[in-house]
Amino acid sequence: MNIVVCVKYVPDAQSDRTFNESDNTTDRVGVDGLLSELDEYAVEEALKLVEAGEGEVTVVTIGPDEAADALKKALQMGADKAVHVKDDAIHGSDAIATSLVLAEAVKKAAGGTPELVLTGMASTDGTMSVVPAMLAERLGLPQVTFASELTVDGQQVTIRRDGDAASETIVATLPALVSVTDQINEPRYPSFKGIMAAKKKPVEEWSLADLGVDASQVGLDAAWTKVESFTKRPPREQGQIVTDEGDGGTKLAEFLTAQKFV
Repeated sequence: MNIVVCVKYVPDAQSDRTFNESDNTTDRVGVDGLLSELDEYAVEEALKLVEAGEGEVTVVTIGPDEAADALKKALQMGADKAVHVKDDAIHGSDAIATSLVLAEAVKKAAGGTPELVLTGMASTDGTMSVVPAMLAERLGLPQVTFASELTVDGQQVTIRRDGDAASETIVATLPALVSVTDQINEPRYPSFKGIMAAKKKPVEEWSLADLGVDASQVGLDAAWTKVESFTKRPPREQGQIVTDEGDGGTKLAEFLTAQKFV
């Protein structure tokens, strides 16, 4: 089975994430970044499926030069090859434009329609969870999303989706697109052998022209949504210290009441 996994390079949640002051877009260059944690589960699930049978795993990402680090991590985990869509015109693209570029990249990477497309449930920077559905629509594939368990049997894929009140079993015919949750597996750490092997694996770089996508369809000017303004979070203030002189409980209750917590 040939599987295409869409991954994203995102700012590290532990770093000081911010926006570009020039156009209010997310700063992806001036901060530390990494492969989106939720995408690691999609890569791991693809590797498990191929290891249980046969085929190959191709990872696809869109982003600046630094986005190559996301592909490197996926290749070190065990993916066979990677595609990096890199074009200055993509900067500022919203989910709609992103799904357009991804769709063309997936089709080109698979040489047509892939047997299976895997994604994370969301990106850790946007957390919108809409790109998988948009991508499935553009590819003309059935979408089965938020999979906590996934099996492929013949020409169909079955997932279990866990909700707050119940679990659903959903079946779709292949080819299909599946997004997975962080409950589906435990992503592997790249081994030394995997890290060394990744250096020899093919990584292709494509522009919008290579995908046949008009630059006017993507980028900040074509975005349906934009960030109008942003304000940095103010520094945390020192908390109030209550000295317990036998009435600490009363003072705490008064504080909570004044703040309308109780």
